Amino acid sequence: MKNINDISSAYFIGIGGIGMSALARFFHRKGVKVSGYDKTATPLTDELEAEGMVIRFEEDVEAIPKDVDVVVYTPAIPKNHTELQYYQNSAIPVLKRSEVLALVTKDTFTIAVAGSHGKTTVTSMIAHILEQAGYGCTAFVGGIMVNYNSNYLSGRTDVIVVEADEYDRSFLRLHPNVAVITAVDTDHLDIYGTEAGVQEAFRLFAEQLKENGLLVAKEGISILPDLEVKGRITTYDLQSQTADFHNRQISILGGAYIFELHTPANRYAQLALNIGGLHNVENAIAAIAVAENLGIEGQAIAEALATFKGIKRRFEYIIQPKPKRAAIALSESEEGGVEDIEVKRNRVVMIDDYAHHPEELRALLSSVRDLYPDKKITAIFQPHLYSRTKDLAEGFGKSLSLADEVILLDIYPAREKPMEGVTSKLILDKITIEKKSICSKSEILKQLEGREFEVLLTVGAGDISDLVKPIKEMYLGVGERKFGDI
Repeated sequence: MKNINDISSAYFIGIGGIGMSALARFFHRKGVKVSGYDKTATPLTDELEAEGMVIRFEEDVEAIPKDVDVVVYTPAIPKNHTELQYYQNSAIPVLKRSEVLALVTKDTFTIAVAGSHGKTTVTSMIAHILEQAGYGCTAFVGGIMVNYNSNYLSGRTDVIVVEADEYDRSFLRLHPNVAVITAVDTDHLDIYGTEAGVQEAFRLFAEQLKENGLLVAKEGISILPDLEVKGRITTYDLQSQTADFHNRQISILGGAYIFELHTPANRYAQLALNIGGLHNVENAIAAIAVAENLGIEGQAIAEALATFKGIKRRFEYIIQPKPKRAAIALSESEEGGVEDIEVKRNRVVMIDDYAHHPEELRALLSSVRDLYPDKKITAIFQPHLYSRTKDLAEGFGKSLSLADEVILLDIYPAREKPMEGVTSKLILDKITIEKKSICSKSEILKQLEGREFEVLLTVGAGDISDLVKPIKEMYLGVGERKFGDI
């Protein structure tokens, strides 16, 4: 299949996945008849059904459509999945999600965001700035954007913003006009084998930039010195003043970050980022670098950034800090205009985050410590994948030791089968703080009952998200008398 415009019907195996569902939404909006399979019903599949897509939750070859134009599947689907095998033995084209995404972006101006961490937030920030500034785009995001309650943004069709996933070498199918690389850290060794293999993949991605393209890269990433791209390279960094886009001054006002940004073209006196996580300031700098290079005016960038509400499960406040009003200048000039935005003050804080790599955990816990330096931080962490736990146990232990207390859940296997000797205890043994324990997911609510917490984190890429609502309800039900002011 060479042209997506030839598709009038599509079947998605694994339609409830965050990347798959965005593609399904894209085709559905184009008028394509979309149906699919997933193992279990989720709030996301409920939304897809409400939008008019037909989804089944039982693996049944007899019930699947036999006359679709294309079948799309995710690598997370087992190779012995009966529906997948049926279609692979038929005349119907069967494509991976990454192959379809390559077709979608083939003839459009494409902004692709890659990186071991940060790519979801940067992708959503770019899409939000473009949308709010009136530039417009269509966006495929690996998370639910709070501003739009969706992982898909339908807008200008000749500009696509896409999250470029390194898993299964998916991002190597893309040839972007603008590429962003946020980080090159060791991960997915089940795919790449070695750290050098990971670095080589990111190098290849960067060098697939189209003629006269732009690469926006975090200063200091390992592959940067040896890159040979077909266009310009611009760098960004939170602190380093040698980067093309860099912060000079930053402060915290009630949970909002106020920072000064210097770029090759502008000086932004006071930018406001009203979501938590110091690492998100650096993510914002990357997004601003893209927007400025597209010609978007500084004031429009600043105003859009101030309204960005983040990604679900990316430093997401579950038990909200109490809002207050604060005057913050949003201008690239010396004087600047002033606009009121909401910033945060809180009694009990609960934050949910998708972090599943040691570097992501380090950034998360460091940011929480910056925001709440005098409070006890308790992290409930669910390791994701046996292979990642085995390969990165020491890094997990070091990062989690930044908390005051850690409760580890059992490993979430996702696509993997158990590995002998690989359990959460591998991480537990590497954690250096005294207050550490392992608890099963089924017992965690009982363990938390009656306990007092000041800052509570639920962290991981697995089904720990199922616990967020019951934990929130349990602690809101306790009443404010249990908690002091933060």
